[in-house]
Amino acid sequence: MKFLKSCFSLIAVISFTVFMSGCGKGEPIDNAAEYISTVDTMDIPDDVEVIGLGEATHGNVEFQELKQQVFETLVKNEDVRVFVLEGDFGGGQQINNYILHGEGSAEAAVNSLDYSIYKTQLMIDLVEWMHNHNKSVKDDEKIRFYGNDMQRYDYSKKNLLDYLAVVDKESADKYSDQLKHVSNETMRDLTTEQLEKVDKTIKDILQDLQSNEAKYLEHSSSDEFAFAIANTQNMKQRTQLFLSEENYTNLRDQYLAENLQWIMEYEKKRGNEKVFFSGHNGHVEKTSASPAGYKSMGNYLEEEYGTKYFAIGTDFINSKFQAKNDDSGNRKTFTVKNHHDLVDAFSEVEPNTFYVEFEKSRESEELSKILSSEQKMANIGDDFRSWYKLLKMFYTIEMVPDQAYDGVIIVKNATPTKVIE
Repeated sequence: MKFLKSCFSLIAVISFTVFMSGCGKGEPIDNAAEYISTVDTMDIPDDVEVIGLGEATHGNVEFQELKQQVFETLVKNEDVRVFVLEGDFGGGQQINNYILHGEGSAEAAVNSLDYSIYKTQLMIDLVEWMHNHNKSVKDDEKIRFYGNDMQRYDYSKKNLLDYLAVVDKESADKYSDQLKHVSNETMRDLTTEQLEKVDKTIKDILQDLQSNEAKYLEHSSSDEFAFAIANTQNMKQRTQLFLSEENYTNLRDQYLAENLQWIMEYEKKRGNEKVFFSGHNGHVEKTSASPAGYKSMGNYLEEEYGTKYFAIGTDFINSKFQAKNDDSGNRKTFTVKNHHDLVDAFSEVEPNTFYVEFEKSRESEELSKILSSEQKMANIGDDFRSWYKLLKMFYTIEMVPDQAYDGVIIVKNATPTKVIE
């Protein structure tokens, strides 16, 4: 009997929680259309050096389209020529080689990232657009592409060993042999002892590069040398993540920030003062609001650059999105509704996708109050289970919008992407 009572109590709690998770719907505000703009007319302050665009999910067409739409606007209106993606640093160089020199194809370049979320026609179209753009402009107006993530080995390793083969064949052969068991496929199976040996090898390579800089520069350019160092650093970061599993998410955002800063400093020397970054909302937002308790990349950037970092979040009201189902490992389509005061304030405006700039929105007393109060904003990664949508804590982060972002792009009805297997 006690068991039955416990079951009924549990069912009652779950039912109540599910009911409550659907509550909290806000009201549309009067004259909401006065506080929105289209993406192609969005305005960024002149002194901004890095613009971050978050994704509420990795599996919606509209959020992937926004990568290109926002970047095109920044290229045209803000003289931004550097695109940084939450993707593999080494693989990003393959995309850069394609858009600058036409090496390979757009699809092969996208596949080099080794991230299934990007294996979409939308990403291929984005890279093809960059390639075509670069063919039509002068050298000093060409777009550069980077990844600032460090969760892969293959292309950083290949780029490094290719460089060493030019400047010191003996060292290239030695390190190639020591790293022959390190790859995207094998890295998760390496033991702690093996990882520690890999870490030592990478430290030796860094020491080698730094000690022989003058010698190596006789056989290569300063740019090639700088990327050899950067590829080695990314391999070291990847190894450190495996050796620090308990601190993985925190370390990763720290490294994302460090790599983005390296890209910014490198590009400033080339005359590019502004950089665009695209990644998940959880990396872009400034307040480290995630309940997982880690410091976000955006928090690091806000501390380093202050108002020179401009963060744009995204959100939705209704989303049918694609993600990997943790129960089966296969990709599925899920449906989620997300109501809170901010998105619902604009629920009756005509466009499906629109930009809300917070500085202008504060002119409205209603919006100002909403922006300065906690909202459960969408935050869905690449793994999802059907029961997650029963509790908002599994697909939202509670944050104060105008502390986390400088603006938000809202999609009222978002549709799923299709991964090219």
